[in-house]
Amino acid sequence: MAKVYKILIVEDEDINYMYLETFLLDTKYNFNILHAVDGQEGVDFVKNESNIDLIFMDLKMPEMDGFTATRLIKEMKPHIPIVVQSAYITPEDRQRATDAGCDDFISKPISEDTLRLIIEKFVLKKY
Repeated sequence: MAKVYKILIVEDEDINYMYLETFLLDTKYNFNILHAVDGQEGVDFVKNESNIDLIFMDLKMPEMDGFTATRLIKEMKPHIPIVVQSAYITPEDRQRATDAGCDDFISKPISEDTLRLIIEKFVLKKY
């Protein structure tokens, strides 16, 4: 049986979540997709779910932003890679996200090639 990879998408915009979900489910890999609609829910998922392989984190969300959520998640489980996804990431936002512990950045709109590279890098660990 093929390995199932658990991916958490922390995203408050449905269309952005559905885009990532559709891409991931349309690959040859087995992904179990979890969805949190804000940073607090993302932190709660990490507390309650085991073996999350990758987190896609939006930065600007209600309740708790992605910067805070990333920092809290990395304090609990520093081994989980977190990839920030944002439409507008300023140099200051990039620095704040790096300081919080994010592992990589992707800009919206996200291309399929970029997603493929992220999956290979952090989930399949091809390089």
